[in-house]
Amino acid sequence: MAIPISNAHARRIFMERQGLSRPPQRSLGAAELYQLIHDLGFVQLDSIQWVERAHHHILFTRNQTYRPDHLSPLVERDRLLFEHWTHDASFIPSAFFPYWKHRFAREEARIRASWQKWQGDRFDEKSFEETLSHITERGPLLARDLKSDDHKSGGWWNWHPSKTALEFLWHTGRLAISARENFQKVYDLSERVIPAEHHGAEVDQVTFVDWACREALKRLGFATHGELAAFFDLVTPEEAKQWVSDHRDELAEVLIETVDGKPRASFSFVADLDRLLDAPEPPARVRTLSPFDPLIRDRNRTERLFGFFYRIEIYVPEPKRQYGYYVFPMLEGDRIIGRVDMKADRKAGVLDVRRLWLETGVRASSGRIEKVEGELARVARFAGLDSVRLQDGWLG
Repeated sequence: MAIPISNAHARRIFMERQGLSRPPQRSLGAAELYQLIHDLGFVQLDSIQWVERAHHHILFTRNQTYRPDHLSPLVERDRLLFEHWTHDASFIPSAFFPYWKHRFAREEARIRASWQKWQGDRFDEKSFEETLSHITERGPLLARDLKSDDHKSGGWWNWHPSKTALEFLWHTGRLAISARENFQKVYDLSERVIPAEHHGAEVDQVTFVDWACREALKRLGFATHGELAAFFDLVTPEEAKQWVSDHRDELAEVLIETVDGKPRASFSFVADLDRLLDAPEPPARVRTLSPFDPLIRDRNRTERLFGFFYRIEIYVPEPKRQYGYYVFPMLEGDRIIGRVDMKADRKAGVLDVRRLWLETGVRASSGRIEKVEGELARVARFAGLDSVRLQDGWLG
């Protein structure tokens, strides 16, 4: 018989699994930071620095002692993390590299076909081996190091052949990102970046699918087979569905209450049930979330569990935006209570807060607004800013 789980408890389970129930002021050394990222599974990167880059904001939301300079040593010195693709570019534990080899193999034919169609005559496979030889002989480089003098710059649609080669070789695992310089990728041979014990390890197909589904369910707490497949974006929904079927003796069916009261059938590990059903309440404080926070990455799951509709409006023409270019959801305890339009004005040294929108039914009480202002002050300090500037009418 399926086990019913209330909506409030489901939120607490998911938040605990996503590292949002931990003490926010606990000291975060290198080992603890690595463990946090390992427990999350990955941390998504994003180039936009509206306040601070997404990967830094995601970690700060979970621990207020985190600072942006804490991350790069794990990637560039200790090689505990590598950069590659889940559903988007992410920092991933290097111990997971053997499983990503299956992604590399799957992606190679797909990328070759799609990029040939996209680039036409500019898709020059000769440049792949030439680029690989160049890096082998001369060491790590940035894309600009190979750019021809007569190439006209543009977006991704106008990559020069060597940039295409670098990205193809990275997507298919022969190159890795050794470092970032002003957020520009520094490419090197994978065997010079990924620790030997992970680079040389191999896992078979059955082990790969089992790992991808098992590790996803650990981090989600409860999931459908579609949610398992989407978590790392490594296996297909059909593979995840078969995995669920093959492991029913380990899985309990649970009925997750959504915000509209409708139950949604999902699965959890039987061995995890006692811990899941004892999930703690998260801290009651207010926290801002990056638009790419893993708590809200699956927008449909966010709506079902939290009743919160969120879409990033970067690509929406300004007159059609409902909220703003880059708006941050706000979490209070286990509820998403609203969103805030804020931006770092680095020249003035202030966090410029333009507008706060609270969700329907969320009161702008003095106590709540005091907590919101406290969080804005924390975000400003985290971003290296001196103060917060609340614009006239910021409360709506």
